[in-house]
Amino acid sequence: MAPLIRLTLIGLYLALVAPLPLLASGAVRGALWLALPLGFALVLAATSEQVELSDGGIRVGHPPWCAWLLRRGWNLPWTAIGALTPVTTSQGGRVFYVRSTDGAAYLLPQRVAGFEEFLGRFSEATGLDTGSIGRISPPWTYQLLAVLSGAMLVGELAVALARG
Repeated sequence: MAPLIRLTLIGLYLALVAPLPLLASGAVRGALWLALPLGFALVLAATSEQVELSDGGIRVGHPPWCAWLLRRGWNLPWTAIGALTPVTTSQGGRVFYVRSTDGAAYLLPQRVAGFEEFLGRFSEATGLDTGSIGRISPPWTYQLLAVLSGAMLVGELAVALARG
C-alpha cells in the first residue's frame, strides 16, 4: 500500500479513536484503553498489504505477522493471467479484476506505491493493455484527509493539554 494512503488511514484512526478513553468514565475507560492498541494493530494489519512482482508472477498478500488473520492474498504466474475486467463501483469509480486462465478473478491492486511503474511491469509481463487503468482516487483526496486528520490530532492534543 502506498505510504501516503497507509499513513493517512492510521492517522485518521488515531484522530477518531485516541480521545475516546480520555472522554469515557468508569469501567468503560479501562476497556477503551485495552481496545485502543488492539484496534491500532488491526489498522496496521489492514494497511500492510504488499504487492510483489517477480519474473515468475504477481503475489498480493500481507506480511507473516498478520497473514494468519487476513487471508485475502493471492498469487498468479504471469502465464495464468488471461484478462483484465473493469467493474464500476457504487461511487462511480472503476476497479479491475485480474482474470486467470481457469476463470478465477482477483482484485487488481490500485493503491500501490509507484502505481504507474507497477502497471508498466504488469502490462509488459502479461501483454495486457493497462492504458485505461487509473488510481481509484486521486492523491489529493488522501492528502486532504491527512491534513484534516492531523488537524484533528493537534486540536485534540491542545484540548487535552488545556484541561491539564
